[in-house]
Amino acid sequence: MTEKEKVYAADAEAVRGEGRTIVAVNGMEIGIFYVDGRFYAYRNMCPHAGAPVCVGHVTDTRLPSQVYEYQVGLEGQVLRCPWHGWEFDLKNGRHLADESIRLRSFEVVEEEGRLYLTMGSRKKSAP
Repeated sequence: MTEKEKVYAADAEAVRGEGRTIVAVNGMEIGIFYVDGRFYAYRNMCPHAGAPVCVGHVTDTRLPSQVYEYQVGLEGQVLRCPWHGWEFDLKNGRHLADESIRLRSFEVVEEEGRLYLTMGSRKKSAP
């Protein structure tokens, strides 16, 4: 039998203030982001070449517009990989150009000002 493991990751107020933090949980680096009032967590590894994606620049994207007009979308919601510029939507982890590519995500739960990550499964010992 397997069950999900809930692991303490960070203080919620610290992540809200900074907008993100990178923590080590179960031997993995995980970036926790605060976007539009919600927390999102992703493994700090770009699916393209293994770069530390969570240290990348958080930005927006340009929308189709007329010449000399610049309209932005997904403001403060796009994570750009520092190595090769791959861009991911922080609200769902999907690559902006190819939605079949995504960051490995973890559920974030806030309890009494503390953030916990729901990690894969672990084997439950038999009684």
